[in-house]
Amino acid sequence: MEPFETPPGQQLNSNLDLLARSVVEGFITGLHKSPFHGFSVEFAEHRAYNSGDNVRNIDWKLFGRTEKLYTKRYEEETNLRCQFVIDTSSSMFFPQGEYNKLTFSVQSAAALIYLLKKQRDAFGLSLFTDELWLNTPARSTTTHQQYVFAQLEQVLAKPHLNVGTNLERSLHQVAESIHKRSMVIIFSDLLASYNDDKQQSALFAGLQHLKFNKHEVIIFSISDRSREINFDFENRPYQFIDMETGEELKASSAAVKETYLHAYQAYRQGIAVTCAQYKIDLIEADISEGFSGILSAYLIKRKKMN
Repeated sequence: MEPFETPPGQQLNSNLDLLARSVVEGFITGLHKSPFHGFSVEFAEHRAYNSGDNVRNIDWKLFGRTEKLYTKRYEEETNLRCQFVIDTSSSMFFPQGEYNKLTFSVQSAAALIYLLKKQRDAFGLSLFTDELWLNTPARSTTTHQQYVFAQLEQVLAKPHLNVGTNLERSLHQVAESIHKRSMVIIFSDLLASYNDDKQQSALFAGLQHLKFNKHEVIIFSISDRSREINFDFENRPYQFIDMETGEELKASSAAVKETYLHAYQAYRQGIAVTCAQYKIDLIEADISEGFSGILSAYLIKRKKMN
């Protein structure tokens, strides 16, 4: 699969950009009521404008209130590089025909990218299914943001049907291709290794590779909690379909619920233990709970890295 081309002169990412802006600015407004009070997401302070200063740093809103020229004196450059690694396999389009895991992941990543851009930090994008099909370098320019948002918009517009997942292979490629000591943020439902101990070990090797290369890692484990974790289905027969393989299973929800929950919880516990061992942040993210948990987890990680 190849990256999507952007038509020349086309207005890009308007919906995604507006959503990201709205989410982040609303979140920032509430920061003074949170443990992040005082966390600078844009600039440190103002100072009087001096001849020769870059006019792009003038705060025109403040000028409108005071009729005096002040510039935003930014904090020292942090040079954070953040790589977003997003699972675009078929299982991420669950629930089919509804607000799904991939839509939530794309919108969450867009909000974080908008926040990174405000902080003048660099961001890259890696998209994978059973292969890594897009892997951009980390940049902080507006043009790069537009390109990344265009790729994300196109992913949502063109669902991948019956396409599997190979997170571990993609992690090895990402670990080697990005600048060392980057922050790596992974959005995935982590379902690729569900029934295969060998694949699970391979996934852990991929995570270990990231840590060996000195990357800080956050995994957002995306789920539709009510159905995928709690298995909240009516007590009646269903036809369950594997979105990645197309395999079908006809069964009563009550007949398979206990077995499913036991296997799923054991698998999740294994992931959690391994992430703890590697000092990787594993964040459970329910698609019905909004974006504040995503942004808060990022800020907590960011503060720890300072």
